[in-house]
Amino acid sequence: MSLKPGHWEEKYRANTIPWDRGGTSPALHDWIHKGLLQPGRILIPGCGRGHEAIDLAKAGFEVTALDLAPTALQWLQHQLDKANLQATLVCDDALSWQPVQPFDFIYEQTCLCALDPGHWTNYEQQLHAWLKPGGQLLALFMQTNKPGGPPHHCDLPAMQMLFHPNRWAWTETPHAEVPHPNGWFEYATILHRR
Repeated sequence: MSLKPGHWEEKYRANTIPWDRGGTSPALHDWIHKGLLQPGRILIPGCGRGHEAIDLAKAGFEVTALDLAPTALQWLQHQLDKANLQATLVCDDALSWQPVQPFDFIYEQTCLCALDPGHWTNYEQQLHAWLKPGGQLLALFMQTNKPGGPPHHCDLPAMQMLFHPNRWAWTETPHAEVPHPNGWFEYATILHRR
């Protein structure tokens, strides 16, 4: 199973990226502000222009940013250079790439909803393999309430089946609703890898 890198590269070259907020999600700022995250190794799959990668690097995290689109990663590298920050940028397919060692955290915001739902099981297996036991998946599940995509609607009951309690411990707190500039919203939650 693989993705089509040319499709995403064309989107970034044409600047037709309506999922891009133009900045870091308020959910990530909230998690950091509340002290729920302490600096460690973090992966951002489908990072795009990597607004979160920049803020996480500023906060002392060891960031790995993964994307298929070279143009998105070039933009991110330029921003990192301007801010005198470091991150590892990887241009590869999230359905097949493997890291040298597992991560403490994964920030999942736009990769899952960009994938065709036929790839979701494979992607969940990747996320589980990428995290060390007890590691945290910082998830924002896109709610478009419409068929088709991308972005695809990540219905919360479907997400609870995909990220099954046998493999993932869900937080017991209510899932925060994070508005998106396009009129959609995301459910923000933290899952722990079993």
